[in-house]
Amino acid sequence: WDQGKAEITTYDLKQARYGEIHEGTANTIFVTEPFSKSKQVKLDNANGNAEDNVPVLKLNFTRKFFTGVYPYSTMLSVFTPQDLKQNPNSLKVVFGAQEWCGQTYTQLNLSSSGYDMEQYSYFESEGDTENNIPIAMLEDELMTHIRLNNGQLPLGDIDLITSVLYSRFTHKKLQVAKANISKTEFDNVLNYNIKYLDFNRVINIEVETEFPHKILAWTEDDGNGLVTEARLLKSMNEPYWSQKSVEDESKRKELMLDK
Repeated sequence: WDQGKAEITTYDLKQARYGEIHEGTANTIFVTEPFSKSKQVKLDNANGNAEDNVPVLKLNFTRKFFTGVYPYSTMLSVFTPQDLKQNPNSLKVVFGAQEWCGQTYTQLNLSSSGYDMEQYSYFESEGDTENNIPIAMLEDELMTHIRLNNGQLPLGDIDLITSVLYSRFTHKKLQVAKANISKTEFDNVLNYNIKYLDFNRVINIEVETEFPHKILAWTEDDGNGLVTEARLLKSMNEPYWSQKSVEDESKRKELMLDK
């Protein structure tokens, strides 16, 4: 991984429900960072805190789409240690969603007892809650594990913590569930099928066989008529944090963000 740049990828996003198609855009930003294991935030001085530093691969995953007149905007952040043998579980997950009804926010922090969850929502039934979820692989870390583990995921039946986005959009409790992961390979593409065993949700992820194992496409079928599809449009490696001038706006066109 290039320490001085991030991989920024734009996807064409489509959500279909009973014949209606809502179009949008998704972006994944993969970048390496020094991360504090104790505070679970980015380290400002990694060299001066070597014992606390856990280098991570950070994924910022955004989706923007419209449903009728009003817009949705979501962002997922996942912080996965680069050394999965020494630290096999993501240290932190953050999710936020904004739409014209209101906002929701969920955060998971890895502790010795599991994932400590805080959730804030404008829905009365969800409210402001705290919970602890047993340690298991996260659906939300599947893409970071693919990128760090030579394109590979564990196969067979596993325990999987459901996606925070799925939990929020379906208003279901975030929990550990049984899932099956299978893999097929064709024409230099790995296709992973992730199927939950106790309820209807199926995810497919297409991955480049060769390094850097880019995510080429994915689909999510919630079993309730809602199917989300995304396919890669453009990918660039850029130090986006330093591209803040008006002249840098041309990068948006290159990334097909103004299509």
